[in-house]
Parts: sequence; C-alpha cells; structure tokens
Amino acid sequence: MKIISLNLNGIRSAKNKGVYAWLKKQDADFICMQEIKAQAADMHDDMLELENYHAYFHYADKKGYSGVGIYCKQKADKVIEGLGISDIDSEGRYLEVQLGNLSIVSLYLPSGSSGEERQAFKFSVMARFMPHLAALKDSGREVVVCGDWNIAHQEADLKNWKGNRKNSGFLPEERGWLTELFSKVGWVDVYRHLYPAATEESYTWWSNRGQAWANNVGWRIDYQIATPKIAAKAISASVYKSERFSDHAPLIVVYTD
Repeated sequence: MKIISLNLNGIRSAKNKGVYAWLKKQDADFICMQEIKAQAADMHDDMLELENYHAYFHYADKKGYSGVGIYCKQKADKVIEGLGISDIDSEGRYLEVQLGNLSIVSLYLPSGSSGEERQAFKFSVMARFMPHLAALKDSGREVVVCGDWNIAHQEADLKNWKGNRKNSGFLPEERGWLTELFSKVGWVDVYRHLYPAATEESYTWWSNRGQAWANNVGWRIDYQIATPKIAAKAISASVYKSERFSDHAPLIVVYTD
C-alpha cells in the first residue's frame, strides 16, 4: 500500500506546475492533499475525476482558503467530513475515508505564524483534537493520519532550530503536544520510526523567503502518523524533491499489505 501526502498550497497552482502528471505515474493507493484553496465550483473535471480514483474533498467556507482532499483507488465505505466542531470544520481541516477496518485521514492543522490570534486558535484546535485522536487510536481501526501538522517535533526536524525556539511551529507547547501524542496516546511517527537518525532529507517545507529552498533550510512538518500495527508495516518513506509543485514536498510511504 502506497500513501502520498502533500500540501498543495493551492490545487489549481499545483496543477499548473504538473502535480497531476506526476501523481498519475505514482500508482498510489491513497493521495492525501491539504490546503487545496478551492471550493466545489473551482474544481475542474480532471481534479474531480482523476483516472482510476475516487475523489473526496472537505472545503473551507472561505474562498481560496484551506481545504483537504483524498483520492482513493477503492471507493470508500464511509466518508467523514470534519470533526463535528463548527469553527474547525468551517476551515476544511479534516477528512476521513473508511474502507473496511482501515481509515485514512487528510489533516491540515492551523498555522499560528500570522499572529497571536491564530496561534491561540491553533492551540485551541490542538486541545480539542487530542481527544478525537485518542478515541481514534482506541477504536480498533487501523488508521493513518496524513497531513501538514504545522509542527516540527524535534531539533532534527528543522535546519535552524536554535533560531526558531520561540516561533510558531517549534514552540515548546506544540512539541510537547506531539510528544504526548506519541509517547502517551500511542501513535507512531512513521518516518521517524523508519529513520530515527537526523537527516536533512526529511524536510518537507521551505519558506519562500530568502534562499530557503536553495540552501535546504527546511522543516519537517508533514507527517504520516499511524496506529502501531499499520505503522509496523511501513517499509520505506521518502520526500520527493525532483520537481516543485508547492512550498511543500510530497511525503511518500509504502506499507506492506
């Protein structure tokens, strides 16, 4: 089973940069997308009817903002749009597809980098999302939550960690939340499970400011986080950087069937 996760920073922009031509070559079982920045009326047929896939989306109320999607080779038994929490769901941040005992989630956690108000909202989302993650972990289902979590967990997960200790995305409270998710709740960071050593190849996002991409001054903020049984089936993980479709790069994980 092959799963791809990618923050598109605009599905129409990524399409113009060749993301669909690349995706068609990947033969992935699931493609999880975040920050599609589109609503139903903006979606062209080739986005809604990707060959050999069923397409599901959760759009934000605000035009040109947020939104998540999942392409599945098999038709989903059930699709869950949102968490049932109005202020989070209005931003189109959670989409779950269920096939048998397997759940695949596309998640886009908020960024708090624009100011105190959004950081407060981010903390609020994290606090309310944790019980859902705990329940999902204990549901008996096998689950992979793919997405842009907007948090670098460890010093190994960003180039300039010393300079970002007081910045959104690397705050102690954010990092502690992920530590709790892994150590207490019992989820598994699949990439770090496979590759525990620090490596700059793990970065998935680069600021558009300065020469961040050219100098690989990146962050690992895109994850596939899984329940233990399915996480143990992961055999490889990679970040695709040969082409740029977004300010994020695709995270690809292969699991044994």
